[in-house]
Amino acid sequence: MLWVKVINGAPLQIRVTEADRSCVYTVEEREHGAWLDLFRAIAVDFGTRRPRGREAFETPPADNRIEPLLTRNIDPRIRDGYGDPAVLRTEDGYRLVVTSNDAPDAFPILRSRDLRDWELAGFVFPRGQAPAWAITGEGVADFWAPELHRVGSGYLLCFTARNHKRELCIGLARADSPGGPFTADPEPLLTGGVIDANLFVRPDGTTLLFWKEDSNAVWPRKLARLLRDDPILIDKLFDSAADRRTAQLCAGLWRWAERATPMEQFFSLQPMIEAVVARYGQVRERLHAHSDVIAAMRTPVYAQALSPDGQGLAGERRVVLVNDLAWEGHLIEGNWVTEQQGRFYLFYSGNDFSTPDYGIGVAIADDPLGPYVKMPEPLLRTSTRWWGPGHPSVAPGPDGVPRLFFHAFPPGTGGYKAFRALLSVRLAFYPDRVEVS
Repeated sequence: MLWVKVINGAPLQIRVTEADRSCVYTVEEREHGAWLDLFRAIAVDFGTRRPRGREAFETPPADNRIEPLLTRNIDPRIRDGYGDPAVLRTEDGYRLVVTSNDAPDAFPILRSRDLRDWELAGFVFPRGQAPAWAITGEGVADFWAPELHRVGSGYLLCFTARNHKRELCIGLARADSPGGPFTADPEPLLTGGVIDANLFVRPDGTTLLFWKEDSNAVWPRKLARLLRDDPILIDKLFDSAADRRTAQLCAGLWRWAERATPMEQFFSLQPMIEAVVARYGQVRERLHAHSDVIAAMRTPVYAQALSPDGQGLAGERRVVLVNDLAWEGHLIEGNWVTEQQGRFYLFYSGNDFSTPDYGIGVAIADDPLGPYVKMPEPLLRTSTRWWGPGHPSVAPGPDGVPRLFFHAFPPGTGGYKAFRALLSVRLAFYPDRVEVS
């Protein structure tokens, strides 16, 4: 049995004890990479699960059809690269908006005429101009997954940020031109653990909002609390010694983590999350007596129309997609709907964004509200050149051929606030599938 004691301070120290053996580990920087290094060290010493991002594994060869567009930060105010990229083709070229995490200048706007040469054109919310409802500041703010669309005579931007309760919320901002300036609505459109808003504009002008319920941030907390209070359950859920030790480790860490920030909770529970995902169906079945945990292990994607004035939601809310394929693991996210040749294609990401298991899937329907039929395997997965491709968007290339834009990590890297490159591939659409061309 592993016992854990966290010693708060700068730096944070963690003591792990088993029988008459005890080791103290120091978390020099309370960032995602430092936590992954910590868990790798504990795995060596105590036989817990090694994080997926810190283990050797076989990857397929690189796909030469993938075109790197941005592989370095072109401005020091862009701190973490080009995560969750949304590309819009306009009359004078392309606009790209990306995640900025907790940087003072939120949501970089980049401009290009040909997708090859890019320049920073500004920010959606420059320093000090974020919406009043959104919490700001390094280590506490999260500005994620912006999308920019032409709606009517103006431009509508949807995004995710945390409110002052640290809940993930979806907001809207408006501008007369794609470069701004943007004015955010005074209150979020949706609150309470929701992310990855996507707008789809019908030919009649009706705008649909798609978004994901971030329940994958909920079940690890519930499970860690459950295992802390009932450690006997660990042996019932996990078969391998490594996974049992991992569950003991994370259950012990939860005594400290339940008072930490939402992202540090994720960092500290990631090995347990990976242990669950490796035996996802089995663990869910063995949790049958704990329906609240099981319910949170599904991440539905919802759709609902915006009201005619664009200020709220109207009509029926419906679930259009859930994680139900083995490769998706415990979540789907990063949804984007496009119409091609009279059919509707919902691109999405599945599995844990910080691991090489992350990939891009496609679901197809006759109507943007579904029902959708998924392609059984991902369209894009980790390769020797790029890890964890995800959060796609679709726009015509300079030649008019549809292209998929997405982010990925350089090999051997990954995690929250790690650099993500902007990549692209040409697409070929068929009634029952999509192919990289």
